Amino acid sequence: MTSSSTVRQDAGQPSSGFDQFALAPSIQRGIASLGFTEPRPIQAQTIPAALAGRDVLGLAQTGTGKTAAFALPILERLNTSRRRGARALIVAPTRELAMQIQAEIVALARFTGIKTVAIFGGVSQVHQIRTLRSRPEIIIACPGRLLDLMQQGEVKLGGIEVLVLDEADHMFDMGFLPDVRKILKALPAERQNLLFSATMPTEVRALTRDVLHDPCTVELAHSKPAETIEHALYPVAEGRKLDLLRHLLSEDGFRSAIVFTRTKYRARRLAEQLCRSGHNAVALQGNMSQPQRDRAMSGFREGRFDILVATDIAARGIDVANISHVINFDVPGTPDAYTHRIGRTGRAERSGKAFTLVCAEDRGAVRDIERKLGESIDRRYVEGFDEPHRAPAGNGGPPRTRETAPSDNRHAPGNPRRGRGGPDRGDRSRPGAQTARSSRANGNTTDQPAGTPPPSRFRPRRRRPARAGW
Repeated sequence: MTSSSTVRQDAGQPSSGFDQFALAPSIQRGIASLGFTEPRPIQAQTIPAALAGRDVLGLAQTGTGKTAAFALPILERLNTSRRRGARALIVAPTRELAMQIQAEIVALARFTGIKTVAIFGGVSQVHQIRTLRSRPEIIIACPGRLLDLMQQGEVKLGGIEVLVLDEADHMFDMGFLPDVRKILKALPAERQNLLFSATMPTEVRALTRDVLHDPCTVELAHSKPAETIEHALYPVAEGRKLDLLRHLLSEDGFRSAIVFTRTKYRARRLAEQLCRSGHNAVALQGNMSQPQRDRAMSGFREGRFDILVATDIAARGIDVANISHVINFDVPGTPDAYTHRIGRTGRAERSGKAFTLVCAEDRGAVRDIERKLGESIDRRYVEGFDEPHRAPAGNGGPPRTRETAPSDNRHAPGNPRRGRGGPDRGDRSRPGAQTARSSRANGNTTDQPAGTPPPSRFRPRRRRPARAGW
């Protein structure tokens, strides 16, 4: 990227409809068939530059209309000068996102005769190869399968006129940068480049310098959640997370939710627990086959499941309307992941709620998230669920306790953690082995069991003062 012109817009809608872009009538019919009347901010700012043939860098939150922002200029270009064969390549990080992009482009192009193909792993190549041999104009691809088919000679990129890298930050999170660079080497040097991302990590910034030339940069307050999203933190003891989750899902206004977990096993187990609680929940995690993932996603979209429990990797690219809640059962690993996750609700300017369950050990992650957002996040306490150390130090209350986490069944109640500081410290389960310290705690300072070492050998540890709460 040699230079850039930057447009910043944090709010507001354009004053006129899609006719301001002077698109072909067949494309306008496709827009009208979807019920779109006014362009979204990212579309209003990027489409004119893309139609003029300029490179574009679009930074906006998920759910802001980025797909149409690059699809409409591509369709206009291809419709103006017709030629069969691959002319536009759209690279996406996940198969779900690739399928969603294809579905939206097919809908927009329904009156143009322009053909598309989506190629991704997890399914047989046979149908994808057959479609490629019919010479579609637009290829939507995940990097791994695209490289496989390029090596087989089934994909030829010599005629590509437009390259789109969608959700570029996700591609780097998932380690696709080497694959992306291999794809770039196979493309013609003279082409238009459109790069869209929700955030701007260092890797994306470096790629823009390598790929984009004199781009129009459109930045829509991408580091913060959309104003339509009500988000808050719920301090809770680890062992009470499931109960608090059930409580939040029972609130008025709940329609459907995505619940994020840290691990694949936890996602599967939590979905089973919610089903036993009376919800129609389904897990979405990386070990599932493509047919299983398709059944889970279609069931969630169609309302057969009201809760989708997912990991970050599995959930990337999910675009489902009318999700009322996003709940982080586990705190996201990065501030960017927080913005991505909660952006799954409040889409298309609808309202939504995003809640994060936080324990004492999550304080560092919460500080990082708030520092990135530039503001503190509302804390909400539910009686009976918040961390017991929330009381100020020196209040005379009970000493701090740690409720054992049920995470992945490794430390479930009744299966206490062993080791230093755990409830099984020493050999207290052996008959007659009660220590002098525990005897003193019970008020028994004189009647020591036979064989008990002298009390002086077991000095009570100094209790640390309770830390201030959230």
